[in-house]
Amino acid sequence: MSTLIPSIDRYILRLTLVPMIGVFALAASLLTLDKMLRLFDFVAVEGGPVGVVFKMLGALIPEYASLAIPLGLLLGVLLAFRKLATSSELDTMRAVGLSYNRLLRMPYIITLALLAVNVALVFYIQPISRYYYEQMEYDLRSGALGASIKVGEFTTLADRMALRIEESEDDGRKLIGIFARVSNTRGQVLSISAREGAFLATRDNPDTIILRLTEGTIIQDTGSNTPRVLSFSRHDLPIDLPAIEAFRARGDATREYILPELLRIGWNRESPATARDASLASFNFRLVEIVMMLLMPLLAVALAIPPKRSTSALGVFVSIVMVVAYHKVNQYGEDVAALGRVDPVLALWVPFMLFAALILWMYYRVAYVPGGQAIGALETMFARISKLVGKLFKRRTPRAHRAGAEPAAQAAAAE
Repeated sequence: MSTLIPSIDRYILRLTLVPMIGVFALAASLLTLDKMLRLFDFVAVEGGPVGVVFKMLGALIPEYASLAIPLGLLLGVLLAFRKLATSSELDTMRAVGLSYNRLLRMPYIITLALLAVNVALVFYIQPISRYYYEQMEYDLRSGALGASIKVGEFTTLADRMALRIEESEDDGRKLIGIFARVSNTRGQVLSISAREGAFLATRDNPDTIILRLTEGTIIQDTGSNTPRVLSFSRHDLPIDLPAIEAFRARGDATREYILPELLRIGWNRESPATARDASLASFNFRLVEIVMMLLMPLLAVALAIPPKRSTSALGVFVSIVMVVAYHKVNQYGEDVAALGRVDPVLALWVPFMLFAALILWMYYRVAYVPGGQAIGALETMFARISKLVGKLFKRRTPRAHRAGAEPAAQAAAAE
């Protein structure tokens, strides 16, 4: 394999992959940790099992990956070419006749591979995983995941039982301090208390579970002045599970549609106008986000090369701002187009053409204009601000030293 790839391409590949993978990992970690904290709070409030948090995070990974892939590609190529520029290796390569177009061969191979992955994520995997996430959230709220009985609160089951559990251990497998008030079919009321208990499934009827109680007391209200009191070492209490409505079909939101479904609804004149607008807006939004990846290497090179005798990292900051701002503009365009106010082609492809023209101009300035800089004015302003801040710190530092030196000099003179 190494003989098929020239050494310069292997070198650029290694310089690009290391920061790109690092950005992938960092972006995925930040997005996952932020969502994980919210999901833990949500599951704790609903009283669900902890394991469902990681299943829900797994369902969100395709959505996070579709955001992290373009950003990782941009910063990977940018940091690779910035290292070449600051170490003067780029000048050597240019001196031996290697153009920027030739140096971008390997970054564009990486881009095409990531583009195929992002197409699969955005148009197929992400809609399915998003629906799966919504389904788990619905099951958690409805109690289908065993989250309907909360510790320390009274829970009503099947309109004939009130149940309260003091403590829960071993992920809900062991219950401590149980009190139940049950109305039977004959109109009698049973008050049951037990030291421990556990839920058991039944094979015959999946809609009924058994609450096995140990070491407790049953007080039966017989209608007379003297209730009947029974003690038991073990007692099985059947509980009818509440009926849970089936979760809705996929397609409540356009982001849950895969590519064929978007095209079928958007191009069908018999579909409602609102559905057509939303489908076409979602389709064009996903498409421009994918096509923009083809321009990421050009933007990275344009912002990676600082002025001569400078190690400014302003291009890294500008690249992130530009990509995030463009993504927000696309989201706004999708929302406006989904409402039918603007044609999706105008709302999403006009900003793309403007942004693409800006990137091509920036790349032309760096690649074809001798000494050209894509953000030369910003670099100059940034350098002046940096010098001004440096002078302010230099002025304050001697004063601080003198203020600290005067007491020491006075003490030495007194001695």
